[in-house]
Amino acid sequence: MQKLSIIIPAFNEGSTIHQILDKVKAVRLPEGIDKEVIIVNDFSLDNTEDAVVLYQQNNTDLTIHYFKHPFNKGKGASLQTGIEKASGDFIIIQDADLEYDPQEYLLLLQPVLDGFADVVYGSRFVSGRPHRILFFWHTIGNRFLTLFSNMFSNLNLTDMETCYKLFKSEIIKGISLNEKRFGFEPEITIKLARIKGIRIYEVGISYYGRTYEDGKKIGWKDGVRAMYCIIKYGLFKM
Repeated sequence: MQKLSIIIPAFNEGSTIHQILDKVKAVRLPEGIDKEVIIVNDFSLDNTEDAVVLYQQNNTDLTIHYFKHPFNKGKGASLQTGIEKASGDFIIIQDADLEYDPQEYLLLLQPVLDGFADVVYGSRFVSGRPHRILFFWHTIGNRFLTLFSNMFSNLNLTDMETCYKLFKSEIIKGISLNEKRFGFEPEITIKLARIKGIRIYEVGISYYGRTYEDGKKIGWKDGVRAMYCIIKYGLFKM
């Protein structure tokens, strides 16, 4: 029996955590693959913890491992905790909001199961699937960061900043990660690109974007940090 570990970093997601867990629970994986959920509460100030505990009590048929930080460390730190705690053969990242559809896990998992890929990125920009129309400059920023990252990694990704990244467990667990906040995306991408013989694939996914009024957290400062991280890990080998 193989296992997919689904890492959910959560910061003030009490209003949506039940909904995303319902969606994760509803996912039917191929025969022979089980799933576990790793929730990392990054010192939320709302009812995230109560919501998770209540869900665990009422949904014992879904394996949920819950961890929390004693202070706010950032999304990257939450992912590091989740990766460390995950016990699956494959690991995928799932935001606690509702922007990405868990029913598409199989799209990312299939190239790995077919023996072609070690890592699969879900691209919001190469898909015929639903894609909410939102911020022009946010999209331009994402495309620029991907292009800038590709220049250093020598990859031809279309969406480096995507949440949906699926890894063989031994690959991601073998990488030393430093970035505690939104620098995780460029750091992991450039470090993956340096692994000899790594097979990175990309598949199109849907995207149900949130507005800042809906609770979207990433902003222009995170874009500046991402550029810094691309230079830091791309130009200067750590």
